[in-house]
Amino acid sequence: METIPLILDCDTGVDDALALLVALLHPKAKLLGVTSVHGNIPVQKAAENNLSILKLFHREDIPVAVGSALPLAGENHFAFQVHGKDGLGETYLSPGSLSPIDEPAALFIARLAREHPGEITLVATGPLTNVALAFLLEPELPRLLRRVVVMGGAVTVPGNVTPLAEANIFNDPEAARRVLNAGFPLTLIGLDVTMKTLFGPKEMARLKNLAAEKPALQFIHRALAFYTDFYTPILGTAACPLHDPLALAAALDPSLVNCQPMSLYVETAPGQARGATLADRRHGRAKAFTSPPVDVALEVKAEDAVEFIFSALERARSQ
Repeated sequence: METIPLILDCDTGVDDALALLVALLHPKAKLLGVTSVHGNIPVQKAAENNLSILKLFHREDIPVAVGSALPLAGENHFAFQVHGKDGLGETYLSPGSLSPIDEPAALFIARLAREHPGEITLVATGPLTNVALAFLLEPELPRLLRRVVVMGGAVTVPGNVTPLAEANIFNDPEAARRVLNAGFPLTLIGLDVTMKTLFGPKEMARLKNLAAEKPALQFIHRALAFYTDFYTPILGTAACPLHDPLALAAALDPSLVNCQPMSLYVETAPGQARGATLADRRHGRAKAFTSPPVDVALEVKAEDAVEFIFSALERARSQ
């Protein structure tokens, strides 16, 4: 089985944590490092959460780099109501004596890309600030990375923080515009597919049983319960969407999503449309947007994606 070298760039809330578990546990993944970024919670707390999870799963060998505390423009918009005061559904894990490396996230990404040209897939599940800064530091980054998989955007569906904008893009639209226009081999896993990939009562019961056998998974069961409480009135059922885990799964198995190449425009102006990811989907007309096309996921094999995630979790240690 081919293993895929990964860097996970995340603003570690509940769904980022589940994505990190897939990256740690799935046999196709070779996690080279984790970088934290502002987003769901402050960047330092996101780094602490990453370290706590690595400690819990005995993977202290994986470096954690701290990234940008602020977007390129504007201010933070944290989501404590979604992810809890600690970002992990108020499970309050501790990193113990672990600490991040001294190298900033953007430098870390650029350095590893140069050391492993054409090999690394970068999975970004938070605002794209670190990726944009890494691109500024290393203009060859689009050529050096094997692929970039971004959880972000809402191209054909409504947003989740505004009627048009998805949270990760909204939290740094200037960075998103730079990254989506840079010419990366890029797959966009947006709300178009993540809102169809749900973790409901059946999956929660299955995870609870699995966590009884594998205690390290108990925190993610509790965290997902917190996350589900937020999403239940939105979805009208006791479930939560698997935003970030789907992006990680699609990075390892692209067949889980069907994509269409599109040139995108990210709105950066103030107002109700800020953070929108727009595509000119008209037929028979000259396209308004001419940026390099990215692969936008429009369909998902949701049941297969959930099974893919469980196939990773089932590899957790029993003790």
